[in-house]
Amino acid sequence: MTDSLIVPCAHCASLNRIPAARLSDAPHCGRCKADLLSAQPFELQAGQFANQIKGDLPLLVDVWASWCGPCRSFAPVFAQAASQLQGRCRLAKLDSEANRQLSTQLGIRSIPSLILFRDGREVARQSGAMPLPQLLSWLKQQGVG
Repeated sequence: MTDSLIVPCAHCASLNRIPAARLSDAPHCGRCKADLLSAQPFELQAGQFANQIKGDLPLLVDVWASWCGPCRSFAPVFAQAASQLQGRCRLAKLDSEANRQLSTQLGIRSIPSLILFRDGREVARQSGAMPLPQLLSWLKQQGVG
């Protein structure tokens, strides 16, 4: 790990430089003062997408829709993963209905879909709901965890 990391704020999308040794100290955004490393997934909006995929911590995006049964059953698993991965990976939820253009841009063909971003680029993708151990194992294979 480097001496400092760039971490986007889930609330205002500003980029924050955080000393790596201080990640476990519950850092706050320098602009809006919100917690930077929440133990819960945050709602990703199309207007913030470009900044949210930047930064030194991986971002795992769950693309979902309210009418999708598997999406709803996967939501608690995704929330548990956010809690377990706090400070190592940021987790976000993208409502495919509210963000149709971004969903199309990302090539979403089925939901739920998980997309892992690192350094501003997509590095892995997985479709379908899965139990927590399988999700954590998949992330570990991607170098997260």
